[in-house]
Amino acid sequence: MEETTLDPLLMKAAGAVDGEGAPPGGAGAQAAAMRVNEKYSTLPAEDRSVHIINICAIEDIGYLPSEGTLLNSLSVDPDAECKHGLYFRDGRRKVDYILVYHHKRASGSRTPARRAQHGDAGPAVGSSRQDQPLPGKAGPVGAGEPEPPLDYHEDDKRFRREEYEGNLVEAGLELERDEDTKIHGVGFVKIHAPWNVLCREAEFLKLKMPTKKLYHINETRGLLKKINSVLQKITDPIQPKVAEHRPQTTKRLSYPFSREKQHLFDLSDKDSFFDSKTRSTIVYEILKRTTCTKAKYSMGQGEGRKKDSALLNKRRKCGKYGITSLLANGVYSAAYPLHDGDYEGEHAELNDRKLLYEEWASYGVFYKYQPIDLVRKYFGEKIGLYFAWLGVYTQMLIPASVVGIIVFLYGWATVDGNIPSMEMCDQRHNITMCPLCDKTCSYWRMSSACATARASHLFDNPATVFFSIFMALWAATFMEHWKRKQMRLNYRWDLTGFEEEEDHPRAEYEARVLEKSLRKESKNKETDKVKLTWRDRFPAYFTNLVSIIFMIAVTFAIVLGVIIYRISTAAALAMNSSPSVRSNIRVTVTATAVIINLVVIILLDEVYGCIARWLTKIEVPKTEKSFEERLIFKAFLLKFVNSYTPIFYVAFFKGRFVGRPGDYVYIFRSFRMEECAPGGCLMELCVQLSIIMLGKQLIQNNLFEIGIPKMKKFIRYLRLKHRSPSDPDEHVKKRQRYEVDYTLEPFAGLTPEYMEMIFPTGLRPLPPFQRRIWYNILRGVGKLAVIINAFVISFTSDFIPRLVYLYMYSADGTMHGFVNHTLSSFNVSDFQNGTAPDDPLDLGYEVQICRYKDYREPPWSEHKYDISKDFWAVLAARLAFVIVFQNLVMFMSDFVDWVIPDIPKDISQQIHKEKVLMVELFMREEQGKQQLLDTWMEKDRKKAEPCNNHSPSPPARPASPDFSGGPL
Repeated sequence: MEETTLDPLLMKAAGAVDGEGAPPGGAGAQAAAMRVNEKYSTLPAEDRSVHIINICAIEDIGYLPSEGTLLNSLSVDPDAECKHGLYFRDGRRKVDYILVYHHKRASGSRTPARRAQHGDAGPAVGSSRQDQPLPGKAGPVGAGEPEPPLDYHEDDKRFRREEYEGNLVEAGLELERDEDTKIHGVGFVKIHAPWNVLCREAEFLKLKMPTKKLYHINETRGLLKKINSVLQKITDPIQPKVAEHRPQTTKRLSYPFSREKQHLFDLSDKDSFFDSKTRSTIVYEILKRTTCTKAKYSMGQGEGRKKDSALLNKRRKCGKYGITSLLANGVYSAAYPLHDGDYEGEHAELNDRKLLYEEWASYGVFYKYQPIDLVRKYFGEKIGLYFAWLGVYTQMLIPASVVGIIVFLYGWATVDGNIPSMEMCDQRHNITMCPLCDKTCSYWRMSSACATARASHLFDNPATVFFSIFMALWAATFMEHWKRKQMRLNYRWDLTGFEEEEDHPRAEYEARVLEKSLRKESKNKETDKVKLTWRDRFPAYFTNLVSIIFMIAVTFAIVLGVIIYRISTAAALAMNSSPSVRSNIRVTVTATAVIINLVVIILLDEVYGCIARWLTKIEVPKTEKSFEERLIFKAFLLKFVNSYTPIFYVAFFKGRFVGRPGDYVYIFRSFRMEECAPGGCLMELCVQLSIIMLGKQLIQNNLFEIGIPKMKKFIRYLRLKHRSPSDPDEHVKKRQRYEVDYTLEPFAGLTPEYMEMIFPTGLRPLPPFQRRIWYNILRGVGKLAVIINAFVISFTSDFIPRLVYLYMYSADGTMHGFVNHTLSSFNVSDFQNGTAPDDPLDLGYEVQICRYKDYREPPWSEHKYDISKDFWAVLAARLAFVIVFQNLVMFMSDFVDWVIPDIPKDISQQIHKEKVLMVELFMREEQGKQQLLDTWMEKDRKKAEPCNNHSPSPPARPASPDFSGGPL
């Protein structure tokens, strides 16, 4: 921290204030002397800085902080040097964090120029502060109308803010208050971390910082170097034009910061040694750690004054409030770091935010690579790793999409030569099918489903089996590729060996512990080490279990309702007199039912997300980590069931339990279970997946992630504009940076992003720094996806029945006769009463035998309509395929995992090289210390020799019989 030079006029102002309100016995010099808390200060007395505040704010409230703060009344334009809110009023100290709160003022007049700051010293935190208003809070002296009294809750919040900010000052932070803003009723507290605090916290957090030592990174050689050079030239037009994205040949050796070893680090520019992201991280750690233990009226309106001292002492002992608790309780309305500046406009200065917008966050550069190093520098490691992971995922989707297109084109090219679809479309076969519903539906020809059969071949062909195996191997390769990419980023960003520190207890947990301890105290029981046990949480656990079961039941009930809608709508359309309507019944019913499912899924996703959060809150987890993990599990479970239940129904249940003609299965004894199309349910499954997944992505991405945040921002802007003063001078003044950032939409975290990316395929790797619950979920979903793919190929598609027919029943080794083999016969005279078609001659001829898709004995058999041996042969083949496919794919995935190392060889060599260089650095340092010590000892010995020559020699010591005089 630099010293502040005081000019005579400033000293004169200090002397004038000293004469009015300074502590007794203090002259101008005493007002200028700063008291720095010895507990945190690491600087000598002569290096301690002088902190300046605005004299107008002090005169405005008639208050002087204790132990002398220098006042500055020289600034004509107070915003000229603070770069519109990025710095303190002195224009030197950077704003690292902002706290926002709401306050009440007199409605008759506005208080001018309420800006003040706390330095390292600040006012003493003690009981006297309760009687002294903070700078910028009270009304101006002689304003005419006193500030109206606040209610108890507002007074309690103000009291907590005063104590909390005082504790921040004691922790070494510097504060500056600003209530003279364009947002009426909103105050801002600017926070600056001085150099000694940054050094102290960097040492506590064990932040790796670059040292002076530079070393060369091992470059690729030979053919690989030439290939990389060619690829770099080819991809140069799509590379972002930022310095951080250029390949580096040298790297600084990093080491956890230590104040005792500051000589190892390059401290030539202390202002840029800790970047903005690191400074805000350090300040936020202090904000979380700093507590507010007192509350005047926390027990209710005025009840705090009536409680006995023992109860208040107990509350002060147990009730700790960090920044997360203060935000939750409304003491502060927001806490955030500042952006670097504007990113739009011709006069916007070039900064990292503007550069990110121009090279990354605008639609015009969608084709470029991500400047991932700049993203990490600006937003931090978590955000940087998320977008790096997203970039790797997008790159790996290119080969997957290419193979998928090839498989689709293969189905398109072979559809005309597919014998089963040709037989279904051949009208010469004249296969008459049984009615799809009772009474209103008539007989129909199989050739009318020709289009569906041909379309099914596009997705149900031998190539799709290959594609399923390929995608399983793709997922394993993707995970290994991401692990290697992650290790490269960890090495480049010095994240190796990073450990996430322990979470602080949540405010809700501490409040429940306080209530429990107070209950025990009232019963004269021991209250030491009170914590919540499973007995305390049993009602919440029971509520969670019942609620989750109920919501899953609601999802099943909605799917059942959609099934009934499909059945009833199909029956209603079958009675329509229009031939075109009746010919498109299946398409109409499927499309409308899928749209209904999509709308219900999107709405229930939002409802289930809110319910999952409420269920997690009533459990009262101890830490934020535990809270997030429980929330993720509940939200994932409910959203998984909500999203996939309709799809699972079509894939595994539709058409499986319909019965047979003459003995159908009914829902509520009225609705007959629906059947699959003659070509199977796979085509309908593809339509369902496409509409639901694409619809969710389009609606959620455009509405929930873009539209709603923009609408919230616009509403917040209108509210703030409505609350802004009507003074024309206020509109002329440019808004400060922290006022502009206050209108932005709060960051909701990465959990919704990972939740959104999991559902399309369920095969995703996980970046570091995330909760282990994600790893467990993704690992389970990955294995479940392989099993589901095996069952879809085996039971939903006709792949296995075709193979069984080809190798067991085909007479000529071809697929001719396959359709007839999969159809069973039914004598229409065996219909139950009231279920036969009302118009049996709809096709123009009398039907005696109709066909239906199943493996059953014919009506002329001894065991008519019983399940045939062909059914059991196909079932055995299907189960065998599931076992073989699952084990084969998992073995191949594990083999890929084993073959590809998680850490690239060059990165492991570089990490080993860093360790060797670090050992050499410390060895040279120790050798230098030893040489310096030997030099001092030699000088002392030489100085002592002349004195020893003039002094008498000591008497000889007699030799001990047990010691021969050798070296000890």
